[in-house]
Amino acid sequence: MRHSDSTGPRSGRQGAFPASPASPLPRRALLTALGAAASAVVIGPSPAAAAPAAPYTLLTRRDWGADETLRFAADGRELWPPEYHPVQTLTVHHTADGSTDPDPAARVRAIYREEAVGADDYGDIGYNYLIDENGRVYEGRWSGTDGTPAHDAGGRLVTGAHVQGYNSGNVGIALLGTLTDRPASAAARATLVRLLAELAERHRIDPLGKVAYRNPVSGVSRVAPAIGGHRHWANTDCPGSLYTAMPSVREEVAALMAG
Repeated sequence: MRHSDSTGPRSGRQGAFPASPASPLPRRALLTALGAAASAVVIGPSPAAAAPAAPYTLLTRRDWGADETLRFAADGRELWPPEYHPVQTLTVHHTADGSTDPDPAARVRAIYREEAVGADDYGDIGYNYLIDENGRVYEGRWSGTDGTPAHDAGGRLVTGAHVQGYNSGNVGIALLGTLTDRPASAAARATLVRLLAELAERHRIDPLGKVAYRNPVSGVSRVAPAIGGHRHWANTDCPGSLYTAMPSVREEVAALMAG
């Protein structure tokens, strides 16, 4: 259920908004500026602040063994050229990949292959980040070499393929495994909160609020949680038990950002 943002093959993956650089705000000043009301709606994307140091272990594509040749056709053409947009919202998934491989990096490689050249045939992995049961973060969709994972040098998000019609400006974070009938591991949940807090602070997102999301490619608009699950966007079981846990996850993110 991870698709592009418009009807033609990869046709939702063109064009970009210009970067909107801004200086970072202290955490308390950030929350003061956002306001405490959980019902607040932020109209349009906010400019990105500088990326803070990651409070978790992050494995780059090289670290987890991504075969970068999968992103290219036999003639050398890149199958899914990246495009970038300001971040508007953060969406949580579970992979529900059915793998029993004890090596999480191998599972990430398998998901990558399936989404790049397998049944999905995207040309790359559709998620921006993945998190394993031990709380390690894996860099997802290739975003270039001049920025941080999932972003370009201007702080814009590389478009993934994780929520049909609502990918551009929407960060896709997937926990490895099937969480339909069980909770996320304590380590994975703790890392999810840290990653969400980092991204929310960086992109000036109120973790308790809502956004008036507008797809910069298709023009489709809808009000959605600033931090939500796949099920907030589509008729799906994803992200399993994390869907009902989202209110407490948001509270933990807000508390972490408040320091």
